Amino acid sequence: MAKKGIINNVGTDPNKILPMSYPWAREHYKSGVNNNWVPEEISMQLDIELWKREGEGALSPEERRMILWNLGFFSTAESLTANNLVLAVYNHVTNPESRQYLLRQAYEEAIHTDTFIYCCDSLGLDPDEIYNMYETIPSIKAKDDFVVDFTKSVYDPNFKTDTPENIQKFVHDLIGFYVIMEGIFFYAGFAMILSMKRQNKMVGIGDQFQYILRDESVHLAFGLDLIRTIRDENPEIWTEEFEADIRDKIKVAVELEKNYVDDAMPNGFLGLNPQTVKDYVEHIADRRLERLAMPLEYNKESPFPWMAEVIDVSKEKNFFETQVTEYKNSGSLDW
Repeated sequence: MAKKGIINNVGTDPNKILPMSYPWAREHYKSGVNNNWVPEEISMQLDIELWKREGEGALSPEERRMILWNLGFFSTAESLTANNLVLAVYNHVTNPESRQYLLRQAYEEAIHTDTFIYCCDSLGLDPDEIYNMYETIPSIKAKDDFVVDFTKSVYDPNFKTDTPENIQKFVHDLIGFYVIMEGIFFYAGFAMILSMKRQNKMVGIGDQFQYILRDESVHLAFGLDLIRTIRDENPEIWTEEFEADIRDKIKVAVELEKNYVDDAMPNGFLGLNPQTVKDYVEHIADRRLERLAMPLEYNKESPFPWMAEVIDVSKEKNFFETQVTEYKNSGSLDW
């Protein structure tokens, strides 16, 4: 089934980016350029001092556990994300301006991977412990395994988006990659680390997570626009059965993320408790369902209204939790 569109367009010359068919892809690319950063720009000295401190003013065992669990999850999740982009998504999205953004996103994923190398080196952490957590920590392994299984179709070297059935599989995998991995599995960690930063603890890691969150906001916006466009161009793929399957899998993802929260911070600590973070995960999941034009599931208000102010964005009350309407002057943050 050869037809014009953002994928499987045999008439597209991938080397000819003008004229553009999808200006939103170009806007996301420019937002990414405006966000440019590298981890070495952020000092880790205060984090190193606090991490090594003992006795009064030191981090609690619960706080240290939460930090280690998040470094363990994100250190390999970012590599998994990059592999999805380079080995799977890019191959099937034939539109040149969308490919330009995917290359930008792949670069940002490399920056994020470098960030966790920088954090681990700065704190003197055991790299074998951190980078093997996706195998040794059951709650982290469960999330990674879920995404790998969710996105397995596009890894088949013989897979092509040349039939409605395979286009549906591709959209299914895009939802696993963008909506579940980047849009749900990342956000409990963002809330935990940034909550600690609000207490003026581990501010270097907090700043780096804030930069990563700003990047991921645009990744998510691009992914949702890509999914929406494929759906609009191939409306026959969005059946009641398909939507029900996606809803069920988002609900499973929410439970996996809540299990991870209980594992990363079983008892909570000053300013943060597991139930509040789990409520936030449900709130975020509803925002993802809303962007997919699906009914809400949890009807939870955000327990962290301050998260809406983490990114310096005009004309957007809850930028990374809702639809992107404007992302101008995004390269400057007011810390």
